[in-house]
Amino acid sequence: MKKKSLLNYIYFISIGVIIFCFNLSVKAQVNSVISENAKDSITPKNDLYFKSQKDLIDIVYKLLKKNPDTRSDSTGNINTNLYFSVAPVVEYTIATGFSPGIAGNVAFKTSVKQQTNTSSFLGAIKYTQNQQFILPIQSSIWTPGNKFNLLGDWRYLNYPQDTYGIGGYTTLNDKYTVAYEYLRLYEILLRKVRRNIYLGLGYQYDHYWNIKEESVQPGRITDFEKYGYSNASTSSGITFNIVYDSRENSIDPEGGSFYANLQFVQNTKFLGATSNWNSMMFDIRRYFKTPLKTTLAVWFYSVLTLNGNPPYLNLPGTGSDTYNNTGRGYEQSRFIGKKMIDLEAELRFNISKNGLLGGVVFGNAESVSELISNKFEILLPGFGIGLRIKFNKFSGTNACLDYGFGTKGSKGFVGNLGEVF
Repeated sequence: MKKKSLLNYIYFISIGVIIFCFNLSVKAQVNSVISENAKDSITPKNDLYFKSQKDLIDIVYKLLKKNPDTRSDSTGNINTNLYFSVAPVVEYTIATGFSPGIAGNVAFKTSVKQQTNTSSFLGAIKYTQNQQFILPIQSSIWTPGNKFNLLGDWRYLNYPQDTYGIGGYTTLNDKYTVAYEYLRLYEILLRKVRRNIYLGLGYQYDHYWNIKEESVQPGRITDFEKYGYSNASTSSGITFNIVYDSRENSIDPEGGSFYANLQFVQNTKFLGATSNWNSMMFDIRRYFKTPLKTTLAVWFYSVLTLNGNPPYLNLPGTGSDTYNNTGRGYEQSRFIGKKMIDLEAELRFNISKNGLLGGVVFGNAESVSELISNKFEILLPGFGIGLRIKFNKFSGTNACLDYGFGTKGSKGFVGNLGEVF
């Protein structure tokens, strides 16, 4: 059997297995007694548990000669329902190099009378080692009783970015730079229809301008030019979402939880898009309890262009998910195509008993469609290890530092605040 045929079979088998697992979870949920007042937020833990755990904020308290136990009351609840923080940050990715900046977060509840998840706004201003300016603002607002969830993702970028061309056969020698300015405006409204099940409708707007190809070898005709180069492009469309989410804590999911998001996007000239095109996105995550208090996390992410031609800079590929996390071991946009699939797994474990230090080992494999055939023809694996440092024990937020290896000489560090998936 040819390699490209094998890859297509692997893709459809993966979809079948994942949908089967999804159906089992939904059936188990629907057949149970459903309560509209069932709790969807983080399971409270007692004061003794939090006192036995340590995080970076506890260390800061001790350095300032303050008692970390004052962060919670006698029931283990955090002493405020409104959290606001601003701090300098230094991140690192293969695509950006070091990116110092300032990040701020606001967390709050829209109701204290009904069981309601925590709403949040997260913003940052970063200027990277590679002379990229990044201004993201992301939000998640839960209405009382978790009836609705409004998700926002707004970004402005002034962003020189490495690109290698379309497909999986490109090499590091194919690299050149595409510089552009970018505005993203995404809003999705999800409505709870059953416990853990949501239906959603949204709008996505992507506008790129001042697009320039730089550092191109003389005489080279790039894949961007073959695909259809322009100095500006716009995508504008309506999204339809089906979401199943049993995670009690999406920041640090526990073993046994499950998440699936199926999204259809229709971009249309009627709404200002450069061209008519549509796609389907699958974001499916499963967390398994394993021995010795470890967690095995598995993530399947795929974007399939169904009809039309997305603008070159909208093509899915390495790191094209919301938080640019797929394909550790490779640079963001290292591989792109009209279709992409990515499968990731990692084993998460504690290093210290107090939860301050943890680690992961991970592996991943992705494939993108080729420019001419529009088929999957080559598998691109990666693997690596990572360190976890507990940033906030109440929310379960970790500071993550991973080092990944890919094929064709790709390797490097990736940093995150919060788990990769």
